[in-house]
Amino acid sequence: MTIADALHQIQDRRLILPAIQREYLWKPSQVIRLFDSIMRGYPVGSFLSWRVSPETIKQFKFYGFMKDYSAFDNRHNPVIDIPTDREIVAILDGQQRLTSLNIGLRGTYAYKNHGGWANKSWSYPERRLCLNLEGEAPENELGLKYHFQFLVKADIEAGRTDGSRTWLPISEIFDAAEPVEVMQIPARYGMGNDQQAIALVSKLWQEVHNNRSLHFYEETDQDIERVLDIFVRVNSGGTVLSYSDLLLSIATAQWEGDARAAVHGLVDELNQTGNGFRFSRDTVLKAGLVLADVGDIGFKVKNFTNANMSKLEAGWEAMSCSLQVAVGLLGDFGLSGGMLTADSVLIPVAYYVHHRGLDHTYRESPKTREDREALRSWVLRSLIIRGVWGSGLDTLLRDLREVIKAQGDAEFPVAAIERAMTLRGKPLTVTEAVVDDILSLTYGKPRTFAVLAALFPHVDTRNQFHVDHVFPGAQLDRKLLKRRQNPDGTPTLTAEEIDDLLERRNSLSNLELLPGLENIVKSDKAPDEWLAAEYPSADERSAFLARHDLPQSLPHSVDDFIDFFDERRAKLTTRIYAMLDTRGPDRQNADMPALVDLDEELSEGDDTD
Repeated sequence: MTIADALHQIQDRRLILPAIQREYLWKPSQVIRLFDSIMRGYPVGSFLSWRVSPETIKQFKFYGFMKDYSAFDNRHNPVIDIPTDREIVAILDGQQRLTSLNIGLRGTYAYKNHGGWANKSWSYPERRLCLNLEGEAPENELGLKYHFQFLVKADIEAGRTDGSRTWLPISEIFDAAEPVEVMQIPARYGMGNDQQAIALVSKLWQEVHNNRSLHFYEETDQDIERVLDIFVRVNSGGTVLSYSDLLLSIATAQWEGDARAAVHGLVDELNQTGNGFRFSRDTVLKAGLVLADVGDIGFKVKNFTNANMSKLEAGWEAMSCSLQVAVGLLGDFGLSGGMLTADSVLIPVAYYVHHRGLDHTYRESPKTREDREALRSWVLRSLIIRGVWGSGLDTLLRDLREVIKAQGDAEFPVAAIERAMTLRGKPLTVTEAVVDDILSLTYGKPRTFAVLAALFPHVDTRNQFHVDHVFPGAQLDRKLLKRRQNPDGTPTLTAEEIDDLLERRNSLSNLELLPGLENIVKSDKAPDEWLAAEYPSADERSAFLARHDLPQSLPHSVDDFIDFFDERRAKLTTRIYAMLDTRGPDRQNADMPALVDLDEELSEGDDTD
């Protein structure tokens, strides 16, 4: 069929999407490449559709195609009610391309302005896909020939005013159903005698309305299981479906309620907690399988049974509450999207909350303070040691679930959990390599905050804390260091010494956590002067230094920095050994062989460290 035929069927809801489809994923650049290919007459691939009978329609959920996409507040396909007195055609393969055609020719695409606020609607203006009638695309890395661009209304008008571009919103091509209508378009833009503009408009109209360039293979079988199998097969190429895509697709097909809306709504809600998180749908679905006590929690098609989906749906409300409490706790621990180095740590925390039936009062009650501290310490330490939440994740999560189920009725079973982790080759005990890895952390790295928060438990992470340079980074600027001179005019520092200072500047040994306002006031003052001004009495200064494990003498200038750094590094080394040794499992278990499932070791990807 022609592109126009397909879009009219989408408009009339005769061409729709089954609930097993994932959502729209394409970026604006992909849409532009698609239209460039269409203008060149390139094939845009075949499509797989499913003709659904009225009887089958009653058993399934269906969605409409996106028309006006917004990365801010309109990313989810609309649920539609389908009359059950006629057949419809559902797309099994080709949704991204058809949606892109629909957006380009009928709708809008709102994406964030460069540098705009991610949480402000005005950063996401509506843009229409336009074609420049003045000529071909400027030189570009994508190899585009035709000059398509998503533009806001003001940009379209500005191009026309200054004469630099003549932008045609290509929705006008779709609306021009008859040849006589399309011939009027160049004239409306003052280009009725411009042969290039006429050729461009005519070419696009032919590709949209005249050329039957969309080829469909149609499946007519009404067996839902067969359709799911076809869906998995056709999506094993191209932009491959993740197993969480499949799980959500099948859950959506089998739940009584709207699984897609439930999962997406929960992900959005969790990510708005505290200072914001970046949990993926994968993490939330994996948590659902763990909290529902499904035996095999792997993202494998064989695990997506009716029974498992029923368990997931039946407990979804309670599991959602547990996840909300768990994410709240992570926020209380000072973590957020930029500081959480492994999302999977959420899952055992949520299982513990779920197992005990805890609510948000657990986060504040004085009676649970000691238990919260134990949980906080374990969470932060598990994030400090690299690789804990990497390979073999499913096996580890099952082991932790069993420990919590058996020993977590009254308190978080830290010792038992760490023994189980050690048996899986993921001990939280200290080694020289672990200490070196921790001390090599630098300013701006997500793990750095977790390390400092774990090392210094006096920090109330429910308040806003900043990672601060003890000795100001501004005073360790390369240009300033190069300008330092001896009385005879020779440089005070060699190039190697400057490189050494710059390497130490952002290192963990020169970092501390300070309350936000206190850090702002400190700015780039000399540490000894700031301390004397901020804490007038000797006792207050001594207490501050002890809390942050700082040497008794803070540096005043660059000349004092190296000695200070080395002394602080030694103090942190002692603190790291003490923290990881005293709270870890029995040392006798540290050398026990790891029982990592080989299949999972090979199949699981590393989590972000």
